[in-house]
Amino acid sequence: MNDWEAVIGLEIHVQLNTKSKLFSSAPNQFGHEPNVNISFADTGQPGALPVINKAAIEKAVLFGLAINAHIPEECHFDRKSYFYPDSPRNFQITQFDEPIIVGGSVAVEIDGEEKVFGIHHAHLEDDAGMLKHFSQFAGVDYNRAGVALVEIVSLPCIHTAKEAALFATEIRSIMQYIDASDCNMEEGSLRIDANVSVRKKGETTLRTKTEIKNMNSFANMELAIDAEILRQIDLYQQGKTVTSGTYRFDLATGATILMRKKETADDYRYFPEPDLPPLFLDKNWIAKLKENLPELPRERKKRYIEKLGLSHYSASLLICDKPLGDIFEKGLSQAKNPVSFCNWLTVEFIGRIKNSRKSVEEFGLDILAIASLSNMVDDKIVTGKVAKQIADLMVENPGKTPEKILEENPAFAAITDCSAIETIVDDVLKKNPESVSDFLNGKEKAFNFLVGQVMKVCQGSAPADIVRDLVRKKISS
Repeated sequence: MNDWEAVIGLEIHVQLNTKSKLFSSAPNQFGHEPNVNISFADTGQPGALPVINKAAIEKAVLFGLAINAHIPEECHFDRKSYFYPDSPRNFQITQFDEPIIVGGSVAVEIDGEEKVFGIHHAHLEDDAGMLKHFSQFAGVDYNRAGVALVEIVSLPCIHTAKEAALFATEIRSIMQYIDASDCNMEEGSLRIDANVSVRKKGETTLRTKTEIKNMNSFANMELAIDAEILRQIDLYQQGKTVTSGTYRFDLATGATILMRKKETADDYRYFPEPDLPPLFLDKNWIAKLKENLPELPRERKKRYIEKLGLSHYSASLLICDKPLGDIFEKGLSQAKNPVSFCNWLTVEFIGRIKNSRKSVEEFGLDILAIASLSNMVDDKIVTGKVAKQIADLMVENPGKTPEKILEENPAFAAITDCSAIETIVDDVLKKNPESVSDFLNGKEKAFNFLVGQVMKVCQGSAPADIVRDLVRKKISS
């Protein structure tokens, strides 16, 4: 890799979460019995004509505005011909040379530095159906046929697999934040193809590229791109050439495997869609959509860091998981200390329920109760150690508030009577004269031991800062 540079471009297919399909009134819903969410237009019945879905247009334009792209006043639809069982019409309605979104960019933070990736265009098209293979036969499910897709085509400006994954992650976040898609990769509402080529460092021309399809996670995408980069470098170093083709990634072997030779635009015989007129977008309508854009992920991250004081790591964690970020927002209405509240939510509670594979809300935990527990620690009603015990009980009994748990367990309450703590400190120092002597001789570990002994007697109910102050004061006197 010292002498070579990868050039990567992504094609990201995002299913829009419209109620109906792009060109018909059939429901757009996942998980139903095969071939129930279909219409005459979806299955290519003779005489069935497409009618554009306005909600799909609006969601596509919102994405274009979110990435600061150009939204043309006029765009067109085209036919892309290909023959395959999951395409009932034997053609796809797409946008070839006059798409709805032109240009735009996405900024990504990589190793502490911001990098901007350009987007060539994004276009609307309808999805194909799904082939389903069984032991003795195969079937076609047309429920997905006709679902609205936005295909986002990046410029060939990505140079590592990590950059590709972070770019795709940012696209997913934007789509989720504008409520255009849930971007569930397991259900196929976000699918990514990667075009990969390599060249000698210093070269400016592009060499032959290959396309990797059917990558079902960002982690697998990184592995697949890295494998393809190394495969191409190896071919060039052997004096061979790279042949354009479509590949899949085999996770078991860690290698990319050729599926078919690459088609060209001529193979698809693009021509203007005769059943749809040109689409004209009103400037005032676009301006109104822009005014109502929601807070985008990078804007939210900036607010979390600059106004709430969260670390870059915590802010990134929250914005990359929009449902988690949304319940954090809900809890902020009650949390007194956003940093403390974020730690309790993302470390303590998420850590306790991660094996359930459920979100906080799915698990039944009340985000306001988590905020309340965070406040109890900050207000010194309970210590951090005791709060963790309360968190355990909240997970065991979803719906039970920390106040109720404290009422049922009075011993959990923090000891605020300094005279009572002072008595315990005196007793611990009397029983551990060697540790006192070690501390006076500069051994800080001895001091921590003495504090720990006091906390042990108090069963974690004494505020640690008060205990430390008393121990230090008693020794020094």
